[in-house]
Amino acid sequence: MAVKNRFADFHDEITAWRRDFHEHPEILFDTVRTGRIVAEKLREFGCDEVVEGLAQTGVVGVIKGKSNASGKVIGLRADMDALPIHEQTGVEYASKTAGAMHACGHDGHTAMLLGAAKYLAETRNFDGDVVVIFQPAEEGGGGGKVMCDEGMMDRWGIQEVYGMHNWPGKPVGSFAIRPGAFFASADTFEIEFEGKGGHAAKPQDVVDTTVMASQAVLALQTIISRNADPVEQGVVSVTSFETSSKAFNVIPQRVTLRGTVRTMKNEIRDLAERRIAEVCQGVAATFGGTVSVTYERGYPVMVNSPEQTEFAADVARSVSGDCEEAPLVMGGEDFAFMLEERPGAYILVGNGDTAMVHHPEYNFNDEAIPAGCSWWAEIVEQRMPAS
Repeated sequence: MAVKNRFADFHDEITAWRRDFHEHPEILFDTVRTGRIVAEKLREFGCDEVVEGLAQTGVVGVIKGKSNASGKVIGLRADMDALPIHEQTGVEYASKTAGAMHACGHDGHTAMLLGAAKYLAETRNFDGDVVVIFQPAEEGGGGGKVMCDEGMMDRWGIQEVYGMHNWPGKPVGSFAIRPGAFFASADTFEIEFEGKGGHAAKPQDVVDTTVMASQAVLALQTIISRNADPVEQGVVSVTSFETSSKAFNVIPQRVTLRGTVRTMKNEIRDLAERRIAEVCQGVAATFGGTVSVTYERGYPVMVNSPEQTEFAADVARSVSGDCEEAPLVMGGEDFAFMLEERPGAYILVGNGDTAMVHHPEYNFNDEAIPAGCSWWAEIVEQRMPAS
């Protein structure tokens, strides 16, 4: 693997940062400690500008190259937040915060981008500016959108932006990427059926919300299987079924369904939103009840720009010798908001034989650090070669 020797030299140092972040996970926008340490290190590295407080706890650092004849500005982004999961890895550096865990490897992403920032600030072997972005609240909070809404792209004149995510099941340090739609949109819905509650022994006197909601759960599965083109990707999942009564002998007045919708195209997203309401209204009318549907759009489809994806893949090949075509991912990723504002690309780096992300036994593989850091650094040095 053609990783940069400098990253091998301070692999242990970056690993120590990563494990410290792992021990002290912070959720959503509450990345106070993590952001403070990131800012301290960026200043220690000699970054030309360090700004804290974007999206509450986000941090941005600017590193200027030896020259700036090109006028180019590239953004590199890592996420910092953890998940509300109780860790079950048993590692010596396991989470010290009950109910919080770095179960998606954002500790590794932050450490790798810090390692790249240290190298770039030391060498400055590029022509242009690098903006390193440390973002809170990727896990459902939309921190990337908040940073964009606060004017980050225009403030630092970012022209292209690149992101990375570790991926369990791929060999350590290998890479995978795809152009176009890559990660799915991620929306949520809440459906409340209202009927007429009553004694379970007298169903003739009630309007049964459990029957209504049960029919709706089944009917909602037809949106993708019977309304969408079979070649398109989509998921409609009901994940919660909650009644207004817990008694064995009471038919509840209300039942609430909750769930998620994942799509790879806006047309399928629009279809799912419209049909969820239509299906539920039809079911409620059939059984003599009423229904209210709340549909919330979350992360948009994450779309890699063709030119930047090809470049990112070439860089990955220069680091590891290969770069596979990644599969479509039905999970959401709020880097999508940054790619809506600027061209760029998002790549996967192999995390080896570990539990999948969002699992209580997941752990970031520190052996992936040199490859990840090298990719960040090469993105800069190859995209903005020193004049």
